[in-house]
Amino acid sequence: MIKPVPDRDSAEWWERVARHEFVIQACDGCGTLRFPARAYCHACHDRRWHWQEVGPSGHVLSWIVNHQPFLPDTPVPYTVVMVRLADAPDCVMVGGWQGDAAPAAGQAVQAVFSYVDERFCVIDWRPC
Repeated sequence: MIKPVPDRDSAEWWERVARHEFVIQACDGCGTLRFPARAYCHACHDRRWHWQEVGPSGHVLSWIVNHQPFLPDTPVPYTVVMVRLADAPDCVMVGGWQGDAAPAAGQAVQAVFSYVDERFCVIDWRPC
């Protein structure tokens, strides 16, 4: 499994994911919800924001089946899905697929917290 590499904007988000919190950023200036985490709002350019909890569900927007082993010890093939969040339709989150069958566009999905190691957790998706 691929281990995340937190940066300045995403470090706190990864800490919250490890605590099984499903959050995205909300702009304090205009209320725009955004993901991934970044320093300023793309709508109004305000730098004030807070974490907002949203429902851990959405719909499959797209997916790929990767057959190339880009990292050592990563088993292939694996499926990666892009999910449009139900509570924040302008936000799209990418994650691994934990379904028995291939995903389908528009399919309802639920987030799953998957541990990479004792410190890091990632968000994967499974069918509802």
